[in-house]
Amino acid sequence: MINRELIRIKIVQLTYAYYQNGNKNMDAAEKELLFSLSKAYDLYNYLLDLMVAITQEERHRLDVLNQRAEREGTQPASPKFAFNKFAVQLEENKMLNEFLEDKKLTWKDDIEFIRKLCNQIEQSELYQEYMKTPETTYDEDRELWRRLYKMFIETNDDLDALLEEKSLYWNDDKEVVDTFVLKTIKRFDPKNKNKQELLPEWKDVEDKDFARKLFRSTILNADEYQHYMSEASRNWDFSRLAYMDVVIMQIAIAEMLTFPNIPVSVTINEYVELAKLYSTPRSGGYINGMLDSIARHLIDSGKMMKEMPERSERPDHQPMGRNGQSAGRMRFVHHDAPVEAPQPEEDSEDAQPSEAKASEEPEEQE
Repeated sequence: MINRELIRIKIVQLTYAYYQNGNKNMDAAEKELLFSLSKAYDLYNYLLDLMVAITQEERHRLDVLNQRAEREGTQPASPKFAFNKFAVQLEENKMLNEFLEDKKLTWKDDIEFIRKLCNQIEQSELYQEYMKTPETTYDEDRELWRRLYKMFIETNDDLDALLEEKSLYWNDDKEVVDTFVLKTIKRFDPKNKNKQELLPEWKDVEDKDFARKLFRSTILNADEYQHYMSEASRNWDFSRLAYMDVVIMQIAIAEMLTFPNIPVSVTINEYVELAKLYSTPRSGGYINGMLDSIARHLIDSGKMMKEMPERSERPDHQPMGRNGQSAGRMRFVHHDAPVEAPQPEEDSEDAQPSEAKASEEPEEQE
């Protein structure tokens, strides 16, 4: 389940934190990285169990309604949603139950939140249309839960607040983890019964090695990577940049040089997106242009054996300053605290667009 998108996010967060921490212990920082990634897998299982908790509350409500119907001599309530075929299979899943038992994860202490969520679901048009149909197939039951998840769980401020109370890691992870929960719902097959496999914590050893190597390379070769940034400066003193920009570029350079099989265009696009998420509004364009220039320098100097398309904008391939003059070399001043400042006016205009985003490992689209 832990993929490279999530790994990159965690390394950006942990590298930034590493430089803010006066006691810079590399081994402790690496353990923290792996622990934070394991917490994302906890969240994956916990969100799967949320659907089970909702189902169990609906079953309790069904019992109450049927007891009333029996007293009043009226028609019993429909058990259709309370015994949704997909939800029952998920409730009985061995992998999920063993994990929850081992980690002591439960929704029992959050019954008020569960009840509120049930009320919202029952009032929805999607639920009411579903209940009007006398019979549904397994596929229809599973599709109902996929849509309910997207409607009530994927975006839910109350849930976000609750998760933040339970773990400092989970709010940062939820958006990515939601995609894995939805993928898991689609993969459920009634033939597998309670032995349906959930996504493993790590797809393979290679991804775990990717996390370790990328983080260590980022920290251990910091001076070298920052030198490349200084050489590619666009007439702007690094000491005035948002510090997160420097961190993101440092990790991107580490990835370019450490992993020969990852195309440059993939690396640039991944970290440009992270800059948009974690840094200033104009950071994406600036980092895009900087990383493009650095990558070409590394290839031209023989330090990196990768390919990039020809760039025709300027024949000398030199970053240009505000008035069209070649930018002079700028000295990088390292800070142990974040430094926020406006980006130079020419950022977005001068940045080179990287190649259309590719994927090292295509994911199933929702």
